[in-house]
Amino acid sequence: MAQCLNSLKLSIEALGQETEVFVVDNHSVDGSVQLLKEQYPWVILIENTQNLGFSKANNQAICKATGEYILLLNPDTVLEQDTLKKVIAYMDANAMVGGLGVRMIDGKGKFLPESKRGLPTPQVAFFKITGLSKLFPQSKYFNRYHLGYLDEHRIHEVEVLSGAFMLLRKKVLDNIGLLDETFFMYGEDIDLSYRILQAGYKNVYFPETTIIHYKGESTKKGSINYVRLFYSAMAIFAEKHFSSKQSKIFSFLINCAIWFRAFIAIAKRIFLRIAIPLFDFIIILLSFYAITLIWQQIKFHGEASYPQEFIWYILPIYSLLMLFSLYYMGFYSSKPYWRDLFKGLGMGSLLILSLYALLSEDLRYSRAIVLLGLVTIGLVLPSIRYLLSITGIFAVGVPKKKRAIIIASSDEYLRISQVLTKTNDYEFLLKVSAFGADRQSVGNINDIEEIVEIHKAHEIIFSSKELSPKFIIELMTRLSEKQLDFKIVGDAVIGSKTVYTDEPTFDIYINSIAKPLNKRNKRIFDVLSALLLLILMPISIFMVKNKFQFLKNVVNVILGKLTWIGYAQPISTDLPRLKPCVVPVSFSTDKQHCHEMNLLYAKDFKMSFEMAYLYRNLKKLDRITEN
Repeated sequence: MAQCLNSLKLSIEALGQETEVFVVDNHSVDGSVQLLKEQYPWVILIENTQNLGFSKANNQAICKATGEYILLLNPDTVLEQDTLKKVIAYMDANAMVGGLGVRMIDGKGKFLPESKRGLPTPQVAFFKITGLSKLFPQSKYFNRYHLGYLDEHRIHEVEVLSGAFMLLRKKVLDNIGLLDETFFMYGEDIDLSYRILQAGYKNVYFPETTIIHYKGESTKKGSINYVRLFYSAMAIFAEKHFSSKQSKIFSFLINCAIWFRAFIAIAKRIFLRIAIPLFDFIIILLSFYAITLIWQQIKFHGEASYPQEFIWYILPIYSLLMLFSLYYMGFYSSKPYWRDLFKGLGMGSLLILSLYALLSEDLRYSRAIVLLGLVTIGLVLPSIRYLLSITGIFAVGVPKKKRAIIIASSDEYLRISQVLTKTNDYEFLLKVSAFGADRQSVGNINDIEEIVEIHKAHEIIFSSKELSPKFIIELMTRLSEKQLDFKIVGDAVIGSKTVYTDEPTFDIYINSIAKPLNKRNKRIFDVLSALLLLILMPISIFMVKNKFQFLKNVVNVILGKLTWIGYAQPISTDLPRLKPCVVPVSFSTDKQHCHEMNLLYAKDFKMSFEMAYLYRNLKKLDRITEN
């Protein structure tokens, strides 16, 4: 939001006209309200106590606005200095234009096709849902949704504008009404654009100014929730504006799309989660089986064989124990390390040998197979992982560090590099000057393409304190084909998916609860303890007074909706996020004490504390959780 407001202020100053700026906060919990009050006193802030949705929030501000034009603007955007000056001048010169949108690029400098769109008629929606619009992006017949056949660099009359940047004539809104509050998220911009056309006005795509739209991460486009919200909004639009027959066809297509996309999303998620562990399970099982065949040949000369029970039950159990150990040690996290693999192999070997020792004589069969199998797995699995790692299919070890170019003055380069060095994400940081050559620079901005190629850079970082938004946007567009990431620096380093600040993060603490291994161990402990309480229900249920709530808590912990131990209320927004808890780390009413206990719990997590604290509070496991 800070980058958006900073660029907006520059654009307002270039416009040279009195302008009202409203920010509607839909009950955020990230501290943005306090930031606005302290650093942006010129903003008119509307604070909501709940999330009212996009339409209602915008309508609140529109009702208070007194200007000739209304601009709907997302907080994850950056404007050029002359953006407002250009769009207002165009609207002043074209009285029949009711709404205007601009050319938008994403955080990598790529053009966003939703900058210009067509109405989602049943045919248009069908081509989008089935993916035909992507197969034929330049087709006037198949890609009317994103109007791919229209030149992105020329002014066009279009049917639908994007709510991320939507300039509206106030008298048109007075005529057609405000945003339809039936739409909670998505679809409201389509509905408003259509009503502008129905009233006899034009919608114009205006590419003579470009903005960055990082596109919020709150709802992932591949998620089931996004599919449901987006296509349900399309169904509302169809029911409102199309004929009964068209609406039914559209609703049928929408329902098919939701179910189809939901199936694809679930299948993809399941596949990504189980594909690698399943591959490892097969490798482990085949290793045990191969050793069994070899040992059988050596010991019995092929005349006898081990029973089927050993092949079909015991060996898979051994393999599952090894797989569980690898998972428990964090080998299936997003960033696995070699130490996780070897720790998992060691733990798995101990579990398998322990199980072998506990089995009855008639189920042990052969100690040699177990020992040789473990040795084989210890050689084969790391070897296969190494081959996959060097081919880039499955990376193991320290993630490859990035190479970044910082475009800034010497002082800003020093400040930015100090912040980024703390993250340990960068191999090197190079300075490029936008203001003429100096000794620290590897070159001038005029040679940026060659510098990127020579140094194999992954990222470009801009200082917004010294570089204009227009300069940044133009350079991002210029380098959009280079497959680079871009970040813009104010008081924080902001990119499409990352934020670094001068404040320390929990990642630097010795044993933060945010670490993947600790999060995984906490979840495993929650599930195992909840299952144990469920198994012992005839006894455990008598420990508590509210037996129904206790059972409900046990089930919700197993389902992952709750955790046993967690933060005390109130919860500071700068702590790593946890599920709502049954038992807080403090029952005190002193806010400062609760904050200190939460901080201690978050930065120095210990499983021993988790176990002991749960044991001490068994009688409180029937608490109603505080969300």
